[in-house]
Amino acid sequence: MIWAIVLAAGESLRMGTQKLLLPFGDTTVSGAVVRAARASRVDRVLVVLGADRERVQAELEPGREPGRGAGPAGPAAIAFTVNEDYPLGMLSSIKAGFRALPSDAEAAVIMLGDQPFLPSRVVDAVITGYRKSGKGIVIPAFRGRRGHPVLVDIKYRDEVLGLDPADGLRQLMRAHSSDIEVVEVDDAGILRDLDTPEDYQNGVTRT
Repeated sequence: MIWAIVLAAGESLRMGTQKLLLPFGDTTVSGAVVRAARASRVDRVLVVLGADRERVQAELEPGREPGRGAGPAGPAAIAFTVNEDYPLGMLSSIKAGFRALPSDAEAAVIMLGDQPFLPSRVVDAVITGYRKSGKGIVIPAFRGRRGHPVLVDIKYRDEVLGLDPADGLRQLMRAHSSDIEVVEVDDAGILRDLDTPEDYQNGVTRT
C-alpha cells in the first residue's frame, strides 16, 4: 500500500498568514494538494498537521474535496496526524508522517502542502518509476532539475526517523545514491511552491 504524506504543518512565517488556507482556484492551497493526492494512484492520504491544525483539518476533512479525476476505485481516503514539533521544520513533519504509517505501508510519496500546481499525473509518474525500477527512492525531475514529490520506500523508515533535522532528507539521498531513480516529467510544477506573498500572487494569476 502506497501512502501520500502531505506536509501541512508549517507556520507560514514568510507568507505572513497561513498560506495553506489561502484561496486557490475553487479550493485552497492545501486543498489543491490533497485533491491531487486523492486523484492519484496512492492508496491512502495522510495529512500531517501542526500550526493552525484545527483550521487546516476543517478545510481538508473528507467531503470538502470531491477528489475529481480519481480513478474507478474513487478518491483515496484521508487520515490525519499531528506533528507537535512543527517549529523544528519540514523534517519533523516527515518523521511524524512516517511514525503514523501503518504496518502494511509499502512506501510514502512526500508531498508539500504549499505546492498546489502539482498535478496527480506527476504523483502517478513517481509511483510508476517505483514499480518499474525497484529503487527505494524516486525523485521527479523537470529538464534535469529535481523537485517534489519524493517517494521513499518504507524500508527506510527507521533511517528517516534518525535523520539530523539540520540536513533533512538529503542525508538519506547521499547515503543511498545507488538506490535512487530519477523520473523525468514534463511539468515545472514540481519546482514551484508558495513561500511569499509574491509567490502566491504570481501563482494565482496563472491558475
